Amino acid sequence: MDAPVKNLSPANSEKAKALQVALAQIEKQFGKGTIMRLGEGEVIEDIQVVSTGSLGLDIALGVGGLPRGRVSEIYGPESSGKTTLTLQAIAEMQKTGGT
Repeated sequence: MDAPVKNLSPANSEKAKALQVALAQIEKQFGKGTIMRLGEGEVIEDIQVVSTGSLGLDIALGVGGLPRGRVSEIYGPESSGKTTLTLQAIAEMQKTGGT
């Protein structure tokens, strides 16, 4: 997780140090791979996924959909599409014959 820090002002340098300390503490408490930076590292393990029905969201999730056999929390304000997303993911799972 140690990203190179270049030419930061003293205030930004302190923020970067605080961020590194926070990230180190989170990894110590929850394990390596808890926090991943976009484009950094490699796939930790091959994860089976269920498509959300939205290619853009599947790509943004980083593994190609919602991981199978794991708890995924979908949250947001009213009328943001939580129920629609959930029902679409259920339909995608049923299309593949899954339960």
